[in-house]
Amino acid sequence: MRRLPRATVAATAAALLLLAGCSGGTDPGDEATPSETSATDAPAEVEPSAEDVAALEAVTVTEGAEGADPTLEFEQPFTVSAAVARVITEGEGAALEDGQVLSMHYVVVSGADGTTQGSTYGAEPDRITLGDEKLIPALNDVLGDQSVGARVLLAIPGAENTALMLIDVADARSIPTRAEGEPVVPPAGLPVVALDNEGVPSVKPVDGEAPTELVVQPLIKGDGPPLEAGQTVTFNYSGWLWDGTPFDSSWEGAPFTTTLGTQQVIQGWDQGLAGQTVGSQVLLIVPPALGYGDQERGPIPANSTLVFVVDILAVG
Repeated sequence: MRRLPRATVAATAAALLLLAGCSGGTDPGDEATPSETSATDAPAEVEPSAEDVAALEAVTVTEGAEGADPTLEFEQPFTVSAAVARVITEGEGAALEDGQVLSMHYVVVSGADGTTQGSTYGAEPDRITLGDEKLIPALNDVLGDQSVGARVLLAIPGAENTALMLIDVADARSIPTRAEGEPVVPPAGLPVVALDNEGVPSVKPVDGEAPTELVVQPLIKGDGPPLEAGQTVTFNYSGWLWDGTPFDSSWEGAPFTTTLGTQQVIQGWDQGLAGQTVGSQVLLIVPPALGYGDQERGPIPANSTLVFVVDILAVG
């Protein structure tokens, strides 16, 4: 990764929607990793004031032309003291449920001057997992009793600027939480993986020097389609240093969604997971050159060999 895997969301949305301003899919890419996030206690939730609620109620939304962003109109500068959300339009589709992966279109604008900070309209939707404890509680709360097709408005205070985010829930689907397929017996000499009753992996490290080349070892062979570059894929994963020290796990929150083969994750993931099938569980041993190299990343020392157990849950 250059981030680690986690999250879920395009960079702009992730930075806003995750508690503590953490980046949302830790990618094996270049921003803050989910490991750093999981090592930090989430801040206590601050309740919005009556003034915050009133300020959000005063924001008006105008539909854009076909393919264009909706327009948010409000008195500038717009500020709130705590995250606050409201429903603009009730959805008419299936009811949303915790644990579902939601596809959403959004536009983010600056409360200071109304400039657009990010948008998915006219492009691929972003994805979040409803009920993820790392999401801003106001978002989980406002979507908790909604349906597909809902449109919500969210205000998120920041150190220098309040962001306004309009979200349209385009789709929702339930996905497995663990790999499902035929067990594969790995060769001797690799870290030994054990699963608890829920499918959460643990590893027993092996003695000796870490491999210098990428190791890709299926542990469960799923019967889904093989992964291809450019696909949006949802995973559960855990990561350890070569000596068995854990540094990150999506099992502690919600599955991680990213686009494979686009440098949103570390090279070891892009290379090692290409061609693996949906439903599979894969052991990856990633040498430093395909991980973070000589850069320290939170709990990951420089020049670390990384061990991952990755469950491939869904594509799209």
